[in-house]
Amino acid sequence: MNGSQKKARRVVLIGPSAIILAGLKSLLADSGNGEFEVCGTFDNPERFAERAPLLKPDLILVDPIVFDFQRRTALRFYFEELPQVALIAIVYGFVEPEVLKQYHGSVLIYDDGRKIVRKLRQAMEARRTETEPAGEGYELTDRESEILVSVAKGMTNKEIADAHHISVHTVISHRKNITRKTGIKTVSGLTVYALLNNLIDQSEIE
Repeated sequence: MNGSQKKARRVVLIGPSAIILAGLKSLLADSGNGEFEVCGTFDNPERFAERAPLLKPDLILVDPIVFDFQRRTALRFYFEELPQVALIAIVYGFVEPEVLKQYHGSVLIYDDGRKIVRKLRQAMEARRTETEPAGEGYELTDRESEILVSVAKGMTNKEIADAHHISVHTVISHRKNITRKTGIKTVSGLTVYALLNNLIDQSEIE
């Protein structure tokens, strides 16, 4: 190991199958060249929650089956204390598309080690895209304009997430980018911005 080698990314595995978790741990150890380090394996999310502050993971690979359906479709609420973590679904059967949208990526049971490592890198990049600064002066994207309109209408983050079929975590990320790009922090200010830029009609907010 040379001094310039990057610190290993900390990975947590959550799922009911000890065999699958052991296999993933072995594949990451063999294929990641030290890039990923499994720092914990848990058979249910509650056990992980007890240790989360100590483990400080960069990625969480989780079998969606460990959650009841209501929590599967509101996954980011469960991990809201870990906003910087990339969430990856462990898939070995049918998983509802609405559930998979909650994750930054997924690994399949028949993926080999190299493919899993590649997918973890892609998931981390997806997570970075959600949270990194957008840079002042950039125009709002179409999606950000849609979110801005919803904010101006007085909708909550949960209502916006439901209306646009995205997670609350993603709504919050869009709102941060909108604030960064416009320089406006208040809802009233964003409402005025939306009106002045013809994104919304006065009648829609009365």
